[in-house]
Order: sequence, then structure tokens, then C-alpha cells
Amino acid sequence: MDDANTDVIQGTLDMLILKTLSLQPLHGFGIARRIEQVSRGVFKVNPGSLLTALQRLERGGYLDAEWIETENARKARVYELTRAGRKRLEADTADWQRRVTAVARLLRAEA
Repeated sequence: MDDANTDVIQGTLDMLILKTLSLQPLHGFGIARRIEQVSRGVFKVNPGSLLTALQRLERGGYLDAEWIETENARKARVYELTRAGRKRLEADTADWQRRVTAVARLLRAEA
């Protein structure tokens, strides 16, 4: 049997990024690592997809970002949720819960 697919479900990456950043500001690698850790390895975030999503969320006003120097004397772009980002996370979470409930009903359905 093939290994289980560990790609983030299409359409949920933005929500997972927003949720991760609602806990604390992080750089891109930290966001990807946190999603993998919290999902216990079920989801792995493709770096290219992550960068595209971060840029889209920043352009949309859902994230603020700034360059910092890390303890290793490297530069890292750290992202933080905006007020609009918190509102979007709330709306996306409610929509996700509604969809999960509907799928669960369908999976329990019997003839």
C-alpha cells in the first residue's frame, strides 16, 4: 500500500496558515513546521505553495510581515495576523465546521 497522501487539502492552506499565526508570529519555515507538528505529520506544506499563500494573504490585508535578523545572523520574514486576518479565520473556521459536519452526515448515511 502506498504511503498516505500528506498534502494539505486543497483550499485549506490559507485557513491553516491563519490559525497557525493566530497563536504567534512566525517565519515561513516555522509555519510549515508547526502545521506538520500539530497535524502529527498528516499534513506537509509544499514550500512553493506556502510562499504563494503567504504573498496572497499579505496582499489581501490578512497578514503583516517584517524582515528580522535571526539568532543565526540570517534574515527571515516574520508574519503576523491582522485584525482582518482574525475575522477571516473566524469565517473560514465556521465554514469548515459546516462542511465537515455535512461530510460526516454523508459518511454515516445508510440505504
